Amino acid sequence: MDFSKYVVYPFQEDSAINMATGYAERSYRAHWHTYGEITMVGTGENNLFRVNQTVYTLKEGDFVLAWPMEVHEVIDADRMTTLVVQFSNAFANSLFDFQRIMHFYHDKHIIKKDEHPKLCEGLAELILEMKKIFFENGRDRETKCCILLMRFMMLLDDHRKEFVESGETSVGYSRETLKSIFMVSDYIKNNLTDDDLSQSTMAAKAGISKEYFSKMFKEITGTNYSHWLNMIRIEKAISLFSGDKRTLTEIAMLSGFQSIPTFNRVFKEFKGISPGEYRSMYTEKASAANDTVPV
Repeated sequence: MDFSKYVVYPFQEDSAINMATGYAERSYRAHWHTYGEITMVGTGENNLFRVNQTVYTLKEGDFVLAWPMEVHEVIDADRMTTLVVQFSNAFANSLFDFQRIMHFYHDKHIIKKDEHPKLCEGLAELILEMKKIFFENGRDRETKCCILLMRFMMLLDDHRKEFVESGETSVGYSRETLKSIFMVSDYIKNNLTDDDLSQSTMAAKAGISKEYFSKMFKEITGTNYSHWLNMIRIEKAISLFSGDKRTLTEIAMLSGFQSIPTFNRVFKEFKGISPGEYRSMYTEKASAANDTVPV
């Protein structure tokens, strides 16, 4: 197939979705950005990708999920046939179910075709349909691709039981109960400097017992409350890295950390490097626009 017609466009903040393929270079530097990225791995048996601190060896048809503000890197892979979908974080956050699914898969960055054949087959069909629509550049391209992206996320949701750890159970919750959890999570995201964001207080705000809140929260997000809260604080700090020139101390305080040592320790636990090192890896739109495109 001739990939020379494909052009990789720098992602624009006013776009909901973007797609890229056809790179001759086999690597791309470690970086992060405010939009999410889904990669369908191209040809070859030993394609090397990294997300955060983990390096993965992947085959054709496997998937890489790099959520907004996560460091990721193409170490060595066939980027000529690899397909990359980028989606706006603002678009994702505007949809209740999109948020819910991202929460569950937040720490699940790899989907291997050998382990999840039916899921990967369905995801590939959606990505290839999206590719056709995107590069034809026809009418309503963005809307059609966003519909396919939502179907992609819904398919992930349909297969979530495959990713539940052994011993855990899957319990259905009413939409009203789910909304109460996301009401609380939205409150936390907007009030990270509050003095009391304890699980007991948040359970009371949701109108349910602490025990039920804890069980439900872990099933919905895939992690426990304290881990999730630290994750949200780190995401807030990272979002401030890209937006202004505040000092790391100011950013730590605005993210709800009570001291710089705590901020540094928690940040390194999540990201493997210091806040300062992470900040230096931000990919600006201007630099993205200068990246080499296929010829």
